[in-house]
Amino acid sequence: MLSAIIVAAGRSRRMGFDKLCAPLGQHTVLWHTLKGFADTPEVAEILLVVQEDRLTEFADRLAADSVGREIKLVGGGDERHLSVWNGLQSLAKTEFVAIHDGARPLVTPHLIRACLQLAETHGAACCASPIPDTVKRASTDQVVQESVDRNGLWAMQTPQIFGRGLILEAYASVMAQHEMVTDEVSAVQRLGRKIALLKNEDWNFKITYPNDLVLAAHVLELRRKKAPRAPRGLAKAVAVTSGRAPFAQPAPKSRPKKKPSSQPTRPTKPSGKAPGRSAKKSV
Repeated sequence: MLSAIIVAAGRSRRMGFDKLCAPLGQHTVLWHTLKGFADTPEVAEILLVVQEDRLTEFADRLAADSVGREIKLVGGGDERHLSVWNGLQSLAKTEFVAIHDGARPLVTPHLIRACLQLAETHGAACCASPIPDTVKRASTDQVVQESVDRNGLWAMQTPQIFGRGLILEAYASVMAQHEMVTDEVSAVQRLGRKIALLKNEDWNFKITYPNDLVLAAHVLELRRKKAPRAPRGLAKAVAVTSGRAPFAQPAPKSRPKKKPSSQPTRPTKPSGKAPGRSAKKSV
């Protein structure tokens, strides 16, 4: 089984406002992130790491707009790796651990499950995508200095999933050496261990700038429209392609059959109309 640590203790400095609580469709950015994991059956527990002084606020938010699963709140640190470390200290005894950015609301159960399967084979796995753009190295005043060969370059995403013992060992080393890492792959790399990459071709970008919210809303709407709807009266569960958990619709209630009357039938009165002709229905 899998434990999920959702890292949401950042300050949204580049965004200019709290992006995790920003509206996205009918909910918030963070709600969609949590929902992706809540709808994944392999996830046994979900830990949400937030700023220490906002624990009560997020408890209220989760109560007001639930994702249908229990969420354990954990106080974060001043840096991302400190927040992850706090989350790791609060884990249950699960075999694998997924760490995911709270600002990646487009994660799906399908993506989580695929990354977990790769981690089960290799011990460590990370969602990623090859970098398609031309890459340049620039100076601090934003002047191009040189080209960078993009062959073999991948942009790291989350979730990043590891065996529980491996990620605990990696972060214990980071903390002991007072190092700072920007993701979990970097922490495991320090141990000389291999991490398998899952090529992700679906939307999974991180909300960083205001325009990202517009694009994310559009992606969610496209997924909603593509998700097949269950026919009326369907009693069995039907899986939707958006990655949400299967749902079921109740079968229609059958109407009781009328019992034949014991009273003698009365003869019908003649209608006075010519045979074979029916009255016109009013519209």
